[in-house]
Amino acid sequence: MTAAIVRMQVSTVAPRPRPASKGVGRPVGTPLTVLEGLSDPRGTTTAGLAPGRTWLVAVELEDENGLVGAGTAGFGNPATIELLRQLEPLVLGSAPSEVGQVWETMYRATLNVGRRGVVLHAISAVDIALWDLFGKQLAVPVYELLGGRMRPSLPAYASWLYATEDLDALAAEAAAWSAQGFTAVKQRLAYGPLDGKEGIRRNVELVRTVVEAVGPEVDVMADAYMSWDAGYAIRCIRAVEDAGIRLRWLEEPVIPDDVSGLARVRAAVDTPIAAGEHEATRYGFRHLVEAGAVDVLQPDVNRLGGITEARRVWALGETFGLDVIPHLGFAHNAHLSITSLATPLLEYMPPPAQPDEADEDQVFWVAFPDEPRAEGGRVTLSDRPGLGVTLDRAVLQEAPT
Repeated sequence: MTAAIVRMQVSTVAPRPRPASKGVGRPVGTPLTVLEGLSDPRGTTTAGLAPGRTWLVAVELEDENGLVGAGTAGFGNPATIELLRQLEPLVLGSAPSEVGQVWETMYRATLNVGRRGVVLHAISAVDIALWDLFGKQLAVPVYELLGGRMRPSLPAYASWLYATEDLDALAAEAAAWSAQGFTAVKQRLAYGPLDGKEGIRRNVELVRTVVEAVGPEVDVMADAYMSWDAGYAIRCIRAVEDAGIRLRWLEEPVIPDDVSGLARVRAAVDTPIAAGEHEATRYGFRHLVEAGAVDVLQPDVNRLGGITEARRVWALGETFGLDVIPHLGFAHNAHLSITSLATPLLEYMPPPAQPDEADEDQVFWVAFPDEPRAEGGRVTLSDRPGLGVTLDRAVLQEAPT
């Protein structure tokens, strides 16, 4: 058994103004865009709706020898902080080598109030910190604890391309990612059911702009971010297909709980369907697979339950022949990705030009400045112990007790 944990520290990163560079007008649809009368649906459906919102909640676990492992919790919702306080007694005194038992204890102790959402986000943060610390205690990268790398580096896709009224600017941005060596890019779609046929036309226009800008050798994916219903999704995807466009996948066309609607969409179109970034545990992902709802699983380790549970999600994809391409390619996802042949691509959210220009999608670049950067469209992980990234304490605020 490795050295026991003697201290838990919970910290946050505060939000910053969202850069205007992400798009003109409506940068992306959200689950709230189906509701009329909201002036800024994008701004009211992210990490927190209440005062005191944070961008990131980080957990640090220190062992009796002074080594520290770090993990992060989902969207950084402030409700996660209190949940972490309640998990703390279950963690202190345990050892990272007991991570499986610690995970089951946290999960089973919270079943009556948890199973997904912020409770699983909190469990994820603790679990990721345990694995980071475990690797540091043994002086090996986490990917070696998971079976070792399947390849020296991972091809990545550039994930930005927010919808804009300026199609020339969108085309130029897409072409720039291709020029940097990315062989796949993902864009966001802004129009949903309330926009009717005109919205479908404009979504097709957005997709066509990117496809033509990057050329036939670059794959294009599109993200609806839970902003459609099944009927609209089928009509919009068919319109894209009727325009002669073959997307590599269409992401999250309906809300996560509408698994039957997602399966209906997948059965009605030729375009592969991706989902899972808002799902949790092996049980949630098993439901997606059993329903025949997806072609691509998109787990996010700091939402679904941490590395311990994510291993089972990757195994599920491997077993049923599905691609497992995680949401965001930061270290907690990348270490699992590089150990599995089911992961052909890694999502790459580009770093901000300056730290003070970051938004919530780029917060990991602020909190972990040494996250591996893509070169020539590929990401190479560090061989440093643990997750190989360093939490920058200068940007953290101690969470209230």
